[in-house]
Amino acid sequence: MAKSKRRRPEAKKLKRDFSWIAVLGVILVIAGLVGLVYVAVATLTSMILFGWLLLIGGVVGLLHAVQARGTSFFWLGVIVAALNIAAGVVVIRRPDAAAAALTMFAALLFLSAGLFRVVGSLVVRGSQFGWTLLLGVFDLLLGILVLAEWPSSSQYVIGTFFSLALLFDGLGLLATGFGGRRIVGMVSDRIP
Repeated sequence: MAKSKRRRPEAKKLKRDFSWIAVLGVILVIAGLVGLVYVAVATLTSMILFGWLLLIGGVVGLLHAVQARGTSFFWLGVIVAALNIAAGVVVIRRPDAAAAALTMFAALLFLSAGLFRVVGSLVVRGSQFGWTLLLGVFDLLLGILVLAEWPSSSQYVIGTFFSLALLFDGLGLLATGFGGRRIVGMVSDRIP
């Protein structure tokens, strides 16, 4: 009987924790939807956020390198930190140019991934031949579409990807939160 009474508060705590996961999911879904409506703002915001993350990471890396100045990795740490700081400053000062460069990189990544998938699926012809070929063709088309409109596509590509990532992460957290609450409820009802 004592175990049963102790498990009830644990189940309530688990349910509450899963509720917070669902709330975070709702916030991310809303942020993703807002980002899809205001794609240019999402692109600019994500670039500035990325720049600040580089800058802060560089400062932290520099502090860490200074603390480890007696080791053989001191100069490597200083160089990497300096590059992060410099990249962060450039991205913060010119988020439009950073978005254009990142969009070009993404387009080239899609093109190369698509090419490898198409050629790989045609050469190997494994059990997933059709899906791999389809994904490769999709990657190639996406890369071509982004490159065809570059540099104007840089105003919306990064923001779209960022917003879609927020949206799908939010949906995943929402499913985890509600599913977790449901499972905890089912399990706690069956524990004597």
